[in-house]
Amino acid sequence: MTDRLGPIPPEQMSDAQRAAAQAIIAGPRGAVYGPFIPLLRSPELMEYAQRMGEYLRYRSAIGVRLSELAILVTARAWNQQVEWAIHAPIAAQVGIPPGVIGAIARRERPQGMLVDEAVVYDFCVELHRDKQVSDHTYGEALALFGEQGVVDLMGLNGYYTFLAMVMNTAQTAVPPSTMPPMPE
Repeated sequence: MTDRLGPIPPEQMSDAQRAAAQAIIAGPRGAVYGPFIPLLRSPELMEYAQRMGEYLRYRSAIGVRLSELAILVTARAWNQQVEWAIHAPIAAQVGIPPGVIGAIARRERPQGMLVDEAVVYDFCVELHRDKQVSDHTYGEALALFGEQGVVDLMGLNGYYTFLAMVMNTAQTAVPPSTMPPMPE
């Protein structure tokens, strides 16, 4: 697969692209990589997207551990290897057990999840599969995370779906990872 929208050499960037790239480099990501490479073609969109992603990834109301779990479920739903390569190692570092990560990769419901992990997993799977969330699952998420947590969980699914669509269309190159890729 050819990377359709690969890196733009700095000398070929517009002023707006340079400013948008610098904003990402100066933030917690520290570099322009993954979805931000193709998104750089639309610097204003990239700026808004990265700001939303910065909140959802680093400060969401459900916390980093559960955010990473939601990202993995979304990556699996969209067969998005870049998201997987980046976020599977992070998920492991923040406490998602290897067995849970492996089951998600294989499209299996993980065994032995903590209650909050199971609620996030079910919420995300239902949202991607059914395009809605059942009253039961919604009620469990609401009881655990409150309204802001539920909205942030919806936001995580939507945001990482957006990134998956961008990278799947752009055929973004998969970076090296400490975790194996998802099976086809």
